[in-house]
This record gives sequence, structure tokens and C-alpha cells, in this order.
Amino acid sequence: MADVGELLMSVLSTIRVPKPGDRVHKDECALSFSSPESEGGLYVCMNSFLGLGSQYVDRHHARSGQRAYLHITRTRKAKEDDGNSGSGHPPKKKPTRLAIGIEGGFDVEQEQYEEDVKVVILPDRQEVTSEDLATMPDVVRERVSLSMAGIMAADSVSHTLQVQQWDGEVRQESKHAADLKQLDNGVKIPPSGWRCEVCDLQENIWMNLTDGKVLCGRRYFDGSGGNNHALLHYQETGYPLAVKLGTITPDGADVYSYDEDDMVLDSKLPEHLAHFGIDMMTMEKTERTMTELEIAVNQRVGEWEVIQESGTTLRPLFGPGLTGMKNLGNSCYLNSVMQVLFTIPDFQSKYVSNIDKIIDEAPSDPTQDFKTQVAKLGYGLLSGDYSKPAPDPGEENGAAEPRGDQIGIAPQMFKALVGRGHPEFSTNRQQDAQEFLLHFINMVERNCRSGSNPSEAFRFLVEERIVCQQSQKAKYTQRVDYIVQLPVPMDQATNTEELQEAERRREEGDSSAPTVRAQIPFTACMAALSEPEILTDFWSSAVQAKTTATKTTRFASFPDHLVIQIKKFTFGLDWVPKKLDVSIDVPDTLDLSGLRATGQQPGEELLPEVAPPPLMTPDVEVKGILGSHGNEEDDSLYSPLLSPVLDDSTVSQLCEMGFPLEACRKAVYYTGNTGIDAAMNWIMSHMDDPDFSAPLVLPGCSSGPGTTPTESLSEEHLATIVSMGFSRDQATKALRATSNVLDRAVDWIFSHLDDLESMDVSEGGRSAAESEGGRDPPPGPRVRDGPGKYELFAFISHMGTSTMCGHYVAHIKKDQQWVIFNDQKVCASEKPPKDLGYLYFYRRVAE
Repeated sequence: MADVGELLMSVLSTIRVPKPGDRVHKDECALSFSSPESEGGLYVCMNSFLGLGSQYVDRHHARSGQRAYLHITRTRKAKEDDGNSGSGHPPKKKPTRLAIGIEGGFDVEQEQYEEDVKVVILPDRQEVTSEDLATMPDVVRERVSLSMAGIMAADSVSHTLQVQQWDGEVRQESKHAADLKQLDNGVKIPPSGWRCEVCDLQENIWMNLTDGKVLCGRRYFDGSGGNNHALLHYQETGYPLAVKLGTITPDGADVYSYDEDDMVLDSKLPEHLAHFGIDMMTMEKTERTMTELEIAVNQRVGEWEVIQESGTTLRPLFGPGLTGMKNLGNSCYLNSVMQVLFTIPDFQSKYVSNIDKIIDEAPSDPTQDFKTQVAKLGYGLLSGDYSKPAPDPGEENGAAEPRGDQIGIAPQMFKALVGRGHPEFSTNRQQDAQEFLLHFINMVERNCRSGSNPSEAFRFLVEERIVCQQSQKAKYTQRVDYIVQLPVPMDQATNTEELQEAERRREEGDSSAPTVRAQIPFTACMAALSEPEILTDFWSSAVQAKTTATKTTRFASFPDHLVIQIKKFTFGLDWVPKKLDVSIDVPDTLDLSGLRATGQQPGEELLPEVAPPPLMTPDVEVKGILGSHGNEEDDSLYSPLLSPVLDDSTVSQLCEMGFPLEACRKAVYYTGNTGIDAAMNWIMSHMDDPDFSAPLVLPGCSSGPGTTPTESLSEEHLATIVSMGFSRDQATKALRATSNVLDRAVDWIFSHLDDLESMDVSEGGRSAAESEGGRDPPPGPRVRDGPGKYELFAFISHMGTSTMCGHYVAHIKKDQQWVIFNDQKVCASEKPPKDLGYLYFYRRVAE
């Protein structure tokens, strides 16, 4: 390999050394779930620091032109001894691997793996080992060695993301930081090699920021940690702040305030460290931060094995479509939902069947591309490449239960991408699976404006029919929905006597009282869904007064796949979230044909579209608002409108409920100031209107107070929205509806996609309905329709007291066999608990 030096010299200019802020993907392929432990290892581009599996590195080379890759391979090796923590030093902290996400804690890779690292030059995959580098010219050897060392020392993106996602408390600035007393005692702290000055411990070492004393930290609950010498020093001296040595980097460090008994921020930390000779800019992290330690404890303790049909020997399953997903820390809600979605043909054909095309068209950083990461996840679940038994870790707890764990896939990139910017899904807290399903569907809608849209499989139209009981005239509205929310009528329980007896015994303090679950018939839930709702204080435009009305909800279309949510989660009298403990006999087949909407009935009259009379002040009358042909000199062309007076207290009450101000003003106006109940009914009936948040425009006016005329719209805002693929007309509508605020306009436009897609834009930039006088109503949102007969193919169950805690598991019917997907465990289900589900998934039965 005489020409290796020349090869390296030819690519030397493309080899970079990672800098702070560079994203180094050294644990996972950007396009697959290959890792250094996989067959073929992982290739890390030495320019972009993207990780590529063996099957994708040639494709990346062909597209990017990059030739130098760091090839990392790890092979598991057996543990030689298991009990060397007996004598000498205090027990080492059990999770000691810096990379977070290994089941059971942080394991040092050197103790578990044989690691091989070498540079590979494409396209011929010529290898350069460390021994080869030693014979190279200095300039080559130093550059390549620095890049290799930097890549291996950098925190991987998956590690960094998990630390960022951890829901630790936000640290506050310490009250002692601004004027901390520091002794001029000549103490200088070396950059490494720290030991406790009392017991010589070398781990969990803290330096007091007042006198520079280097002492060990507190002892952890499991016996590891330190010997409390730093705490004892504070109790003797009162010096409040200490920094954890080994966590200092240019970005900060762990600082603890003994006086405030919490982790804190120290805005003057560089100055305080420099007092003892420590330069923050040159320090590197060698110890785990307290957040990383919290994650380690959580991952040791938080292995949920509930609701897995315990007590039954489950047969592990492997193969295509039977791939487990690792729990990344309360990510079972995501795992369950995505397992179900990728059994649906629409998602398979959109993402998995086209994966080669998607990867070929992926941007330079595919880790940030929605379509690429969804396709990667779908292929990982369906291919069977990762559906293999996990290697036996050889731990002492392995014999108690049959192992069904798989190698599986860890959806770290996917979770980070779909949760980015979201206040809940970006964290490691437990979430509601139904809310995540809707969040993901919304992301699919945003990213499928052109081409097929798999979320159409769930989309259906709901028709609401409101009948004025006094005039018997009706009003019809339609809205789009994706999930049927099924109420749980607790008063319809079939075992009321057992429930009352169990409650009586509990109140008497009988600890042996059995737990009795309410048995609710599915037919009772459907009846509660379909029965008419009584609306009191309904303002009827037919009688121009408040009266009683009935509202009936029906299906205007039936989707290909129907999702039913059992409304188990509610609030107690103290507003604390709780879950109804119920059993519902959910059927395997469902016929909803009787709930199809019929539209306006023969001979039925509709309520007139007339606004209620606005209230006027008796002594204030305005000339009106200038019409399209008016001018300031000609009062005769003013529209003879009176200025409405809105009930400010009602508007305020509605705003306090979280509704937009303009929507609240319209609700009060259109219900004639008849009170909070009528205004609330108006809001609930018009929440899906495209102009729900738009300013109030009075009848006969060209614009209302607060509207934004087209002339005053920001051209920069218009250009920004148009650059996202929307027409100028659509951008104008969004900015008008949000008072020319760009961020709100972008949110508005994505939440009104169906309405905007119906705006057929013509050459002149105006909608066809507008330019042609609106001869035809715009088409509604695209929905599929067919018979209302369905069969159950999946359900997601929840274990716990509320959506904020607990565990999710999915059961999916595969080839007439129910299969349980419990994170990494995939097994044949013996007793699928269909009566305890939370989300049920039905597919249409072909007739």
C-alpha cells in the first residue's frame, strides 16, 4: 500500500477537525439504523461528520464527492469478571459509559467491546491504520490524527440530544454568584489529576469556588459517588458554591450552591475559575454532568414491563414487520403509534416502497429531513434487518423471565426531528399517544402538499345538524376530523352493584376489598356519541331570540381507516387529571352505516344566515363606514350602520379561556350580547371556520376595525410565505387573518391547509372563485369515502393513572395472529386485552 500517503495527501484538504458546535453522528447512520456494532460498522465522513452504514457510504461518496471516512467497528466481548468492586476504592458508579441510551445505564465501551478505528479512502475503500499513519509525513499524520481523535472524543448527537431532552429543572442564577468572596491564598488548580484532599478519591470531585479546596461530593443512594467531604467543608466554613471538576467546558460547568441546596448558574464562572488558574476555554469534559447522572438513574429504574400479558409465556417473534423499538426514556407512546402507522398501506407505499428515491433526493443533511427520517424508520420496522434476538448481556437477572428482547431500532433521530420546537414532544416526559398521533398527522400534512398524502387514510368529514326547537329550522356545518372520540357513560355500567359494594368496603377501611373495574357496553358508548345534544340559550336567526336547539353529529364520509379514542382521561373535582378504570367490550367488527349523514331533509327549512341585532348605545350614532365608492365629502354614500357595543365582560371571560380576541368579539356580536353561554356555543360551532381569528367585519363594510388592507401588508412577509410554496393570494389571506404578524401567519396557514388548497389560484393571482364571481363553491377538503363497515386490526393500551405517567403497548393483528409490541419485545399475543385499550384502529371491510 505504497500510495496510501499520496491518497491521504490528495484528500487532506477535505479532512476537518470537529469544532465545538459540530454535530458528530458516530453512533447511528443517517439513512439507516446501522451502528458501529452492526455488520460492516459505521463510516463517519471526516468532513461533514455524518454517519453512514456500509450499504450507504458509497452512495454518499458518489453524491458528495467526499472520500475520507473514519470506519468505526465494535464487536462485543464477554465479561471476564463480574465482581471486582469488592475492596480498595469505593464502588465505581455503575453506569460509566458517556454515551447515553444503553439499556441498564452507561457502560464503558472498552469493557464491553473490542473497538477498531481506521481511516478508509473511497471509492476503493483503501484502509489507513494507526500504524500506517506513523510512517506518514508530519503534516498528514497530525491533521488526520487530530480529526480521528476529535471525532472519537466528541459527544455524539444522540448523546447530546438526550441530555437536552431530559426534563431537569431549569437552573437559576445563584444569589451568591455576583459578589462571591474568593480568598487570595495562592491556590492554583491543575487541569487534570484531581483527588479529594481528605480521602484521595478521584471521582465526583468538586472545587469550592471561595478557597479552591478540592473535595469529593455526596454519596449516592446506591453507595457510589463520594464521601461527603465537600459538603462537610461547607458546613464548617459556609463557603456556598462549588464546581464539579471534569464538567468544565467552554460552554459552562456544573455549579452547586450548598446554601440554596440546588444546581445553579454562575454568570461569573470564567472569572471565578481564572482566580484559581483554570481557563474555561481550554477545558474538556471528563466527568458526567448531574443531568447525565439523572438520566442514568432514570434508565436503570424506568424499565417498564407492565401490561405485557404477564403470567403468560409469550413466544418471541422475529422477521419483517416484527421489529422492536428501544425505549428512549418514556418514548413508548411514540413507539406504539409508529408501529401501528406502518402497518397501514398508505404509509408503507409513501415512505418504504420509495425509500431509494427518497434517499437519492435527500438533502446534504438527511438527519434534518422529515421524509428521509420517516422512510428510515418505516424501512427499519418493516425490513426485518433489525428483528433479531438481542445478545444475552450475561447479567444476573436474565434467567427470571423468557427473553423476547430484540436488537431492534432506536428512533433517536426521528424523535428529535418530530419533537423539535414542541414544548412536550421535545422532552423525555411521558405524553398522550392520541396527541402525538395528531401531531404526527399534522407534520405529514405539512410535508405532503404535493404528491400522495398517507394521512388521507384517516381523514373524514363530520356533519353537525342544529335544529331550532321553536322554528324547527335547521343549520348544517361540516368539519374535518381524524379521530372519533368515544364518550364513556359511567352510569351505564352493567356491574353497578359490585362497584358500589367495593366502594363501600373501601370507605370502611377494608384493605381486602377487591378492585372492581366498571363494565361499560360498547353499544352504550356509541349511543352516547350519536344521541342529540341539547343546546340551551341558542340564538335562533329564525325567531331572532334565544331558544333551545338540538345538535346531532353524523359521518359525512367514512375513512379507509378509522381511529377511535376511548375518552378515559378526565379531570376530578380538584382538576387533577385522572383515568377512568373501565372495561369496554370493543367489537372485532363495526358497522357505522346507520350514522351516515343525510344532509338537508326534503321539505326541511334552513335557518337564515342573519346576524343577531347588535346592541347600540342610545346616544351614539356614527355616519357609517366609507363604502367602495364613497368619499369624505359625500356623506350619502356612507353605509348607515350604527357602531355596535360589545359586552366587555363577556369578551374578557372568553379571552381568559384562551380564545383569540377577535373571535371573542365576533362571538359576542353574533349572539347579540345575550351572555357567555350563547357566545361559547357560537365559538364551539365556528372554531374550524377559516376566518375564526380574523377581525370582526360588520355586514356591509369593506373592512372592519383592525383589518389589514392589502396595501399595508409587508412585502417581505408576503415573499417569505410565497417562498414556502403558497400563492400570493393564500399568503395575503393568512397575513390579513393575523394582523400582518409573520409567525402567526405561518401557524395560521398550516392549520388551514384544507381551506387554502380549495383556493384555485388563477393567472392573475386571485382565486378562481374571486375572479369569476364565485360561480361555484370551492371544493371541500379531499376525503375518501366508502361503506361504513370495519374490522379491528390494532389497538394501543395505556397503563397508569394519567397520560402524564405510565406505559403504552400496541397490539397489532398480523396474518390473523395478534402480536404484542412492547418496546423491544415483540411476541405472539395469547390474551390480547381488547377491552382495556385506549386507541382502536379499524380498517374498512371490502364488500
